[in-house]
Amino acid sequence: MTPQTRAAPFRCATAARERTDPQLGTAPQARRWLLIEHRGPWQVDALAGSGIAPDIAQLIGRTSAAAGARPLLIRRPGRSDPGRPRAWAVAYGRGVTVWGSWSVDDDLVAATEALAAPTPSATASADPLLLVCTHGVHDACCALRGRPVAAALAAEWPAQTWECSHVGGDRFAANIVLLPDGVYYGNLEPASAVQTVRNHLRGEVAVGHLRGMTLVPPPAQVAIGAVHDRFGPLAAGDVTVTRSEQSSPGVWEIELAVPVAQLTAIHVTVTSARREPSQLTCRAGAATPATQYRVEQLTVG
Repeated sequence: MTPQTRAAPFRCATAARERTDPQLGTAPQARRWLLIEHRGPWQVDALAGSGIAPDIAQLIGRTSAAAGARPLLIRRPGRSDPGRPRAWAVAYGRGVTVWGSWSVDDDLVAATEALAAPTPSATASADPLLLVCTHGVHDACCALRGRPVAAALAAEWPAQTWECSHVGGDRFAANIVLLPDGVYYGNLEPASAVQTVRNHLRGEVAVGHLRGMTLVPPPAQVAIGAVHDRFGPLAAGDVTVTRSEQSSPGVWEIELAVPVAQLTAIHVTVTSARREPSQLTCRAGAATPATQYRVEQLTVG
């Protein structure tokens, strides 16, 4: 008797690549980031299931919402020393990062105070951080594709690389967030991740893996990506949005400038449409439609 062959489990990242899902314009918006070192295990809702005292977790949630910030749990790839204090960090968009440490939950009050502060402290750092989503309980693809990428980046940039909890866009795993620039890259393998980060750190946004910049909404992310594609290589902060207006349902008129290239009047028209429903995550119980953005026109002057 021939044993029955078990069907391979559904993997959202594999399905998305087969569908060639567009990823530009899929970076969730955030003005700041609160990173809390937590060795795990991470539950589906990482912060709520972290074991951090409920009153402190609620304070983190309220402060993050008020600051337009995204809280994430982070850990070093591989094993870490359980005896040392854990780190926390607040990354300010296109700015700097403030670091602290915590041993007991009440120490995280200082992290919320830094998150709510109008400007970084004098002890802030401008060093980039490389966050790789490896939140396997949230989505299997994040762990299966994210952990090899985290290991590859840690081999090149050990002090700057962290695994992190859910960042969104499971189907684009492996996902990287570069802070404090607030830039998302997706659909990465170990080799392409190293090259993408290397390009980014030398001031060249890797358009082929770009999901977007978190400081602006999705239509502007797509417009910025189009400018990088047309006029790059450019650094993450070289393209600025000077005006963004929704002129009609599903249509945006966006003005941008690239001062370093003396391009001070770029106009981009972006439209949106709903794609056919698909299973967008490994854990999804039903197919849902994703929004796709498209550049209809790009003019200079």
